[in-house]
Amino acid sequence: MVIPKKKQNTPLDFKADLWDCANKLRNQMDAAEYKHLVLGLIFLKYISDSFVEQQKKVMEMISNPKNIEFYLEPELREEALEDKDYYEQDVIFWVPPKARWEYIQKNAKVPKIFNEGQLIDEALVSIENENPSLKGKLDKRFTAALLEPGTKGQLVDVISKIGFNSNEKDRDILGEVYEYFLGKFAVLEGKNAGSFYTPSHVVKLLVAILSPNKGRVYDPCCGSGGMFVQSEDFIRNHGGKLDDISIYGQESNPTTWRLAAINLAIRGISANLGKEPRDTFAADQHPDQKFDYILANPPFNISEWSGEKYDNDPRWVYGRPPIGNANFAWLQHMLWKLRPGGQAGIVLANGSMSSNTSNEGNIREEMVRKDVVEIMIALPSQLFLNTQISVCLWFLTNDKTKKGRDRRGETLFIDARQIGKMKSRVERILTTEDISKIADTVDSWRNKEDFVGVEGFCHNANFEEIERNGFILIPGRYVGTLEEEDDDESFDEKMKKLTFLLKEQQEEGAKLDKQISNHLKRIGYG
Repeated sequence: MVIPKKKQNTPLDFKADLWDCANKLRNQMDAAEYKHLVLGLIFLKYISDSFVEQQKKVMEMISNPKNIEFYLEPELREEALEDKDYYEQDVIFWVPPKARWEYIQKNAKVPKIFNEGQLIDEALVSIENENPSLKGKLDKRFTAALLEPGTKGQLVDVISKIGFNSNEKDRDILGEVYEYFLGKFAVLEGKNAGSFYTPSHVVKLLVAILSPNKGRVYDPCCGSGGMFVQSEDFIRNHGGKLDDISIYGQESNPTTWRLAAINLAIRGISANLGKEPRDTFAADQHPDQKFDYILANPPFNISEWSGEKYDNDPRWVYGRPPIGNANFAWLQHMLWKLRPGGQAGIVLANGSMSSNTSNEGNIREEMVRKDVVEIMIALPSQLFLNTQISVCLWFLTNDKTKKGRDRRGETLFIDARQIGKMKSRVERILTTEDISKIADTVDSWRNKEDFVGVEGFCHNANFEEIERNGFILIPGRYVGTLEEEDDDESFDEKMKKLTFLLKEQQEEGAKLDKQISNHLKRIGYG
């Protein structure tokens, strides 16, 4: 008899199984709240596992008579294992005894002795106290979390299934788990997800086009830090050195700011996210810095950005942004923060390419006249979990003679609305082939004097063409495809209006039917 082999989980199965287990414990708690419990425990498990792995290495070293730091007595070895220098020299977070996973797992289900939430919060506090770089960045809300008794202990058991150590492979696995969970929570949170999560495939496209390989990288609304993670991955995948770039970010939401700090810490990425979470327009956390690369996905069409406070702001080089929409405030802030020859890639709602209300058209015209708009890309709808409106990518630079041939007076337009594949009924993703096609097109345009566009996909436009189009930057006008009306209205909003209109028309139709029926009765045909 042939005994069937036990099925081995693929990495995707592993993440999916872990998610299913964790999500079953969610009960009535909102995803926005539960997210921080799960991700906080994943972080705690990782740094604890890394610490234990380092302990084993230290024990091997101090137990080997051939090493200078050899300890013969077991008591001295145990004492040496608690020497912080052995961990900090290898960039391993110091984890106090009562914050180590073995201790937490052992005691999280002993309610008569420990409050399971308080146990975890105290562990996080002790870790912050011992590691200054994490001070104020860990989310300590386990005690206050309203879950049924024992659920937090069960959650600890679920997270215990993940095994990490300090090597690069396991750090990547942790990053994958973290990214997977962020994506899953983004689905659950819907519209609220945009404040912390940009789909990784969209970020990969931005990174592939900008190719950040050396210098300072900045995101003024960094969310959970996905732009930085992909930038580091790009450098690693192209044989570069991670020390060649410096990372700077800012985030106004305190919870999301902490999320970014943890997301970067678990990958060993050093970043300056500012001293505290603050609004970028009101309190720039990096006022004296200029950057080589800027990647950002600012909130779309935000109206409440206190725009009335910034009448004479020096950042408004191309015109005063409207008080009721921050799109062109974001674009100008990023241009202001670029170093000479720097490049920026920004995700915005499609309306930014064509709107002429509240001075937006004048600002867009001035940006074209000053030759800072390098590339415009129209993307398909349904890429974002929190909105179904179509989006576009703006690529800006203050010097078109850098990073390729002299491109002064030229702007590349790409209409990519037809690419991507549906991952589900409501979510579209950009495939690796899609990203390569767009990035290769940009690279060819930047470097080839004889670049020729592709009908319906890309076109190299000069200033005169853009001027003839009234400085509207919708790619469809230039590449030769039918233009879509981009009104920044979501599918749900349109359906609500259409449904309401249909109901009104049906009611009016019913009234007319009744009137006709009454008239027919009066003349003897009813």
